[in-house]
Amino acid sequence: MTKRLLLIGGNYAPEPTGIGKFNGEMMSWLANNGYDCTVITSYPYYPQWEVQKPYDRLKSWYRKEEASGGRLKVYRCPQYVPAKPSGKKRIMLDFTFAVSAFFKLLQLLPGKKYDLVISVVPAFHLGLLALMYKKLRKAKFLYHIQDLQIEAARDLQMIRSNKIINMMLNLEKFILRKADYVSSISGGMMRRIAEKVDKEVSFFPNWVDVEQFHPLDNREQLKSYYGFSPGDKVVLYSGAIGEKQGLEAILHAAASLKDIRFVICGSGPYKEKLIALAEELALQNVHFLPLQPLEEFNSFLNMADLHLIIQKASASDLVMPSKLTTVLAVGGLALITANPGSSLYELVKEQNMGVLVRAEDQQALTEGIREALSENMTEQRSNARAYAIEHLSISRVMARFEETIVNR
Repeated sequence: MTKRLLLIGGNYAPEPTGIGKFNGEMMSWLANNGYDCTVITSYPYYPQWEVQKPYDRLKSWYRKEEASGGRLKVYRCPQYVPAKPSGKKRIMLDFTFAVSAFFKLLQLLPGKKYDLVISVVPAFHLGLLALMYKKLRKAKFLYHIQDLQIEAARDLQMIRSNKIINMMLNLEKFILRKADYVSSISGGMMRRIAEKVDKEVSFFPNWVDVEQFHPLDNREQLKSYYGFSPGDKVVLYSGAIGEKQGLEAILHAAASLKDIRFVICGSGPYKEKLIALAEELALQNVHFLPLQPLEEFNSFLNMADLHLIIQKASASDLVMPSKLTTVLAVGGLALITANPGSSLYELVKEQNMGVLVRAEDQQALTEGIREALSENMTEQRSNARAYAIEHLSISRVMARFEETIVNR
């Protein structure tokens, strides 16, 4: 009998980056491999922080979509989307989706039973909806943690009330205890989760399509295509532009390395502040670009001599940057801000597949960029591609997930 799977998550395809991208690819893979899949999600808004076309013109609040020959059903639910997110506004975003998703779940309750219900964090409290379904229909419940949302909100001072933080942590612990399976994307995050609850935490890492993203040999030609000279050294940051990365450090590095071209590609609530700071510093070697089309993204990544994976020290073991997977797949040279002891630091060091510098250390970042561009990093690039093929290909990751969770 075909297993039926239900995903509850606030982000989903066609969002091009972050959790929405992985949720979409996960459910498409499962549907294409014979499972009957249903998704309760929102309308795509990330990383632009506005509902994207053509969904912005819909007159109905709820919408149903089908894919994979009818094996994948997607229910879109309304939610509040702030143009300039703050701690309080993000709480409102998560709350409004939880309410609208609750009513959709009520509609699905009397129907044919789902065997496994999956809740993806963030938002952490969506696990309550999964628990409700589990209790009423006796389904199994997987709580998959992409981001330690509560700790990140606390450490980045997005929520300053200790009372609210403690309340959220207690609620999260309740969900963790009730979940049948708990999984996460990095060793460091798995250790932190295990400290909260006496339960096995499965490794379910983010993946990359190693066929779509692969090395190209014509970097100089690609630079010309994107408006640079073949001899330019190009340093690229591509991804969501938010506060937790500490991206202003890129601009200060650019101020010291005026002979290097810096490209910041993406969108997000912090982008306008970065543009204003670049103008204030009178930087002529910093270029801001929008998100690149998916069909050109492999070429765009291959164009760069160095890729920046920037994050603050307080977030270094709370999130595993999803943008790193595509950099590894194209055999790119990544400079990563991570401190000793974090899972990201240990992984990159062990595999020798990038350049590590201390987080929130401006001098270390500037010198790291200079040295990375002046030394022979062929071995690191080769190791990056090999690691992606061996450990991060979607077929391998999803096959392990299917074996250890779905068919357990």
